[in-house]
Amino acid sequence: MLTVIADKVVVFSNWLWGIPIMILLVIASIYMSIRLGFFQFRKLGYILSHTLGASFKKTKEEVKGEGTLTAFQALTSAVACTVGAGNIAGVPIAIVSGGPGAVFWMWLIALMAMSLKYSEIVLAVKYRDRNEKGEWDGGPQKYITKGLHAKWLASLFAIFLMIEVAISSMTQTNQLAASVKTSFEAPAIAVGIIVMIAAALVLIGGIKTLGTFTEKMVPIMSIFYIGGSIIIICMNITKIPAVFGMIFKYAFVPRAAAGGMLGSSIATAIRYGFARGLYSNESGVGTAAIAHSTATTDHPSRQGLWGITEVFLDTIIICSCTALVCLSSGIFDSKATREMSGADITTLAFSAHFGKFGGYLVSISMMMFVFSTLIVLIWYGEKQAEYIFKTTKASLVYRVICILLIPVGAVGAATYLWNFLDLSLGLVVIVNVIAILLMHRDVIECHQEFFHSKDKFYLKEQAEEKKKKLS
Repeated sequence: MLTVIADKVVVFSNWLWGIPIMILLVIASIYMSIRLGFFQFRKLGYILSHTLGASFKKTKEEVKGEGTLTAFQALTSAVACTVGAGNIAGVPIAIVSGGPGAVFWMWLIALMAMSLKYSEIVLAVKYRDRNEKGEWDGGPQKYITKGLHAKWLASLFAIFLMIEVAISSMTQTNQLAASVKTSFEAPAIAVGIIVMIAAALVLIGGIKTLGTFTEKMVPIMSIFYIGGSIIIICMNITKIPAVFGMIFKYAFVPRAAAGGMLGSSIATAIRYGFARGLYSNESGVGTAAIAHSTATTDHPSRQGLWGITEVFLDTIIICSCTALVCLSSGIFDSKATREMSGADITTLAFSAHFGKFGGYLVSISMMMFVFSTLIVLIWYGEKQAEYIFKTTKASLVYRVICILLIPVGAVGAATYLWNFLDLSLGLVVIVNVIAILLMHRDVIECHQEFFHSKDKFYLKEQAEEKKKKLS
């Protein structure tokens, strides 16, 4: 009976995550980009300089506004969850299935989806409040309740996300255990127990400990993986012009099959490129908004700028590193890659340049990416339990449940439940994106206030910067 149900769930989930959700996310991204005047393109320099650039200049005392975490800690907490196994495993699958042109469409949808990520963070900060511990708390469950006055819809979002996180506690650990077993031959149960203890130690300290952890973990894991990728790209520097040529050519021209190589149509390139871009940066899912709602900031739109930076780091930087490594290595044309998992393809590319160390580098990166994703996911689930049951004690109970599920997932138990993962996440996306579209006027109002208020925010900063240049 369970097998029959699981099979039907898989069929429905595959359909839901095909055309329906793709269309919803693309339309929402384009619509919000138009309403916001494509500012993510026009003001990208300002955005990056006042987010990442500012984090290296300003001290905590200079940060204005109220919040529980610093803006940078909120960013790293969100990035810790966004940057995961998909950045290593998902990109090569998109290339093998959709051809090199899929990378172009991955870039394009990521740039458009920046408006969606910005919008959900703006709403989260605007409608946030404090919990019984005095910590700032927000996210889709709050802005749907306070902005749309649809508590029933907010409750659905919270329940769907709690289900998705509980299952992810197992699936993420299973990926991690498989990666460790391949490179280090460690037993799955041992990996599960170690991860369970490590996750408990990080989560027991609450949001501030989580922020401190991700603030240190995210830069380390990003630099480690990006650094290795850049070395390979430099080793293949003469091939890079041809790689970019393939990316742009096959985004608009069908690619014929030859030898062991798969062919790909323009539609296939678009499909896999859009899927990888949207799934990787999680724009529209609403989870990142939960982390950003805790940030110290003086305006919702200012924190929304960090969401654009998040998408830029995840898709434009890290996913592109994986794509350039795989394409410049030439392994995606191998017939053998058609039978490999995405992580195995990336491992093969790194091993071709670094030998056995390349496999270790990918495995260690996978371990860091998956573990950081795991702990932030559990915290997201905790906030939903807190919302549903109106007490922080509920979040503690939920945390314990998810932590205990970690070793269960490591050994592959309850595998049939994993079929519900995509379904629950799909329902989360549908609820959140519909809410954003219905509340788009709130986003526009905050956006206009931040960028067009005389002697305030953006205009004030631009005037000050101009004055500095003239002096």
